[in-house]
Amino acid sequence: QVQLVESGGGLVQAGGSLRLSCSASGQTFSIYKMGWLRQAPGKEREYVAAINWRGISTYYADTVKGRFTISRDNAKNTVYLQMNSLKTEDTAVYYCAAVRYPGSAYDYWGQGTQVTVSS
Repeated sequence: QVQLVESGGGLVQAGGSLRLSCSASGQTFSIYKMGWLRQAPGKEREYVAAINWRGISTYYADTVKGRFTISRDNAKNTVYLQMNSLKTEDTAVYYCAAVRYPGSAYDYWGQGTQVTVSS
């Protein structure tokens, strides 16, 4: 089992920045990839970004490419999401998730952290 805990959400004005953190514990050796997903009120959950737990590959949704950066610190078992140039449409609950096997669905989820971008 892997436990994920997010932090760093909050209220920010449009154009501002936030950094989310996701701390992993438990059987972290089993993680293949970590990702961030978000869900806005009345909308379906959507993919934001992902990073391989080992290696350097990163992936981004088109809506955040060039504004968000995902990174990791394996020594701390932590994944970060640096969010710059935030827009009101970025308002959502952001979830950290982990994948155990290539091509599989996300196996583990955090509880989510609220990000609110005001105009």
